[in-house]
Amino acid sequence: MENKPVRVGITVGDVNSIGIEVIIKTLNDPLVYANSIPVIYGSSKTFSFHKKALNQNEFNYLVIKDATEAKAKKINLINCWDEEVNIVLGEKNANGGKYALKSLQAAVADLKSNRIDVLVTAPINKDCVREAGFEFPGHTEYLAHISEAKDVLMLMVAGDLRVGVVTGHVPLKDVPALITKERIEQKLRLLLATLKKDFMINKPRIAVLGLNPHAGDKGTLGNEEIDTIIPVVQKFREEGEIVFGPYSADGFFGSSNLKNFDAILAMYHDQGLTGFKSISFDEGVNFTAGLPIVRTSPDHGTAYDIAGKDKASPNSFRNAYYLALDIYEKRLNYKKLQDGALQKQAPVK
Repeated sequence: MENKPVRVGITVGDVNSIGIEVIIKTLNDPLVYANSIPVIYGSSKTFSFHKKALNQNEFNYLVIKDATEAKAKKINLINCWDEEVNIVLGEKNANGGKYALKSLQAAVADLKSNRIDVLVTAPINKDCVREAGFEFPGHTEYLAHISEAKDVLMLMVAGDLRVGVVTGHVPLKDVPALITKERIEQKLRLLLATLKKDFMINKPRIAVLGLNPHAGDKGTLGNEEIDTIIPVVQKFREEGEIVFGPYSADGFFGSSNLKNFDAILAMYHDQGLTGFKSISFDEGVNFTAGLPIVRTSPDHGTAYDIAGKDKASPNSFRNAYYLALDIYEKRLNYKKLQDGALQKQAPVK
């Protein structure tokens, strides 16, 4: 039986940013959604404004009232608001957060009720959505709360380069206290699980980075590696997992050793993302591992400085769209394999 096209929910993000621009540029190519059904959560009036600003008047879509009405081989749009919005391209203001939140909440409601299969989110500004009543540091934490996930992992993906972080959106001064054996083990288990289930890597190879410069230099520059990180790495090695480290972050990202691993676990946000974006800027995808649903986003922000100037590259958003489809398919295949294995183990009556 032929698989049904995957229904891809798309949030518009900050309406004053490059979010709608990269959506339009991505979906301008019908090959992108040849085997999927894009459903945009936004407003036809808002899209008309952006189309005019970008001189993209040939961009057409089907306005629908409900995601169940979405048509294959068409760009579908649901009006989450009817009013005219005062859009000021490139300006950080309350409207950017208000309508980003309307889009996100509508898409998540449909995701929970299985009206869409995966979610691709355009960038938001955290200050603006907080002003609109959003109580979470970002998409990741919000989706974890909505999904009732015990824990999640921010995983940056660009081809075979995958970088996860032990601590995400927290101040740097708070990081050392959060680097515990329990937290590192938790994130490593999430990373191993997602590599097997979402990327179909049977025996993943993982590199763990140190916290301190030169990975502590045998205790000279800090004891976190000796006291906390190394014991966890050894525990996983004893379990038969291919986990190495801790490595010094600067040397690791600049070396050929990078290609020997399926994923990297960094200790904090900028340690992992600085190396990742230096290698794959404009191509990377942010994937939230550990959720029961599939959610991806481009690895860039709102980029107010170029909003409305037709300068935004759609590469990262396009890759986010494709990765969502790929992971959704891999999860289905993984489940089939697991179900098949369970059937073989079942006792014959």
